[in-house]
Amino acid sequence: MSIKITGSGSYIPGNIEKNSGFHNHEFLNTDGSYIESTNDVIVKKFEAITGIIERRYVDAHLTASDIGAFAAEKAIGHANIDPETLDYIITAHNFGDVKHQTIQSDILPGLAARIKHTLRIKNPKCVAYDILFGCPGWVEGVIQAQAFIKAGMAKKCLVIGTETLSRVVDKHDRDSMIFSDGAGATVIEATDEKDSGILAHETASFTYDEAYYLHFGKSNNTRLDPDTRYIKMHGRKIYEFALTQVPKAMKTCLDNSGVDIKDVKKIFIHQANEKMDEAIIKRFYRLYKTPEPKDVTPMSIHTLGNSSVATIPTLFDLVKRNKLKNHTLTTGDVIIFASVGAGMHINAMVYRY
Repeated sequence: MSIKITGSGSYIPGNIEKNSGFHNHEFLNTDGSYIESTNDVIVKKFEAITGIIERRYVDAHLTASDIGAFAAEKAIGHANIDPETLDYIITAHNFGDVKHQTIQSDILPGLAARIKHTLRIKNPKCVAYDILFGCPGWVEGVIQAQAFIKAGMAKKCLVIGTETLSRVVDKHDRDSMIFSDGAGATVIEATDEKDSGILAHETASFTYDEAYYLHFGKSNNTRLDPDTRYIKMHGRKIYEFALTQVPKAMKTCLDNSGVDIKDVKKIFIHQANEKMDEAIIKRFYRLYKTPEPKDVTPMSIHTLGNSSVATIPTLFDLVKRNKLKNHTLTTGDVIIFASVGAGMHINAMVYRY
């Protein structure tokens, strides 16, 4: 028996926010003081570091559960299954449904329950629950789905990653430019195939010193209500942490899979920062004293930004559907999924396509 992704789908919002859209923002330091550089310089430096040229924002009437349902419908259709046969719906997110021009998170009921309702699934044995695990949430959801199937508790699971980060950012913080909206979904099933699907996985939570590298905090604009909170991050600490810990987790996972590094065809890494992702991949291959292959790492961050839990399933869906230049998947290809995010959590998964 193999546990495989039998269907995938994604929702990429139609509203494009280019870097030029930030030229009129009032960017401030954390103490509320003005940044000496002009916005043009700030934006150019941001683009050079992150690789982000534009990002996507959802329409005003949509929420994270709405777009999660859109992606789920595509994954269910792609897998060609009856949604009533799903045993679990696992939905990864971080901020719940945040309505347009509000900052309050709404997770009552949870997003998985909302998505199941939207999909009009009647079966009460289809258990719907949310997972809060930072950006690695979708990967962790797939790992949990595999555990349910291995334990005989499920045959089919739907794992979704959905987020509307544009609604929880501080417009006076330069870091706000990195975040985006989107949703990705996958159907996970047991199949009769051998030596394919999920081969190994690795997860770790670093909380002793690192728990609050990403957190909710007040706006950089001291004129605003200090009790209104926004997503904040210690970028340099996250960068150094990721470069140290993510390659190690990837190596442990690959070693446990029994696959040779030279047989890895693609690495689907969380799209957080182009320079950081490139450095992580270089360090990973350096651990094996092996040169990094050309086009091993598909990148969507340039036009889609960082949509947290949605980045990896969306990226996988784009490559699977041959919608990303120079990147394709062929039956038998070995790929690695890897992510890092709030918590601080890290995970990786080796998968034979």
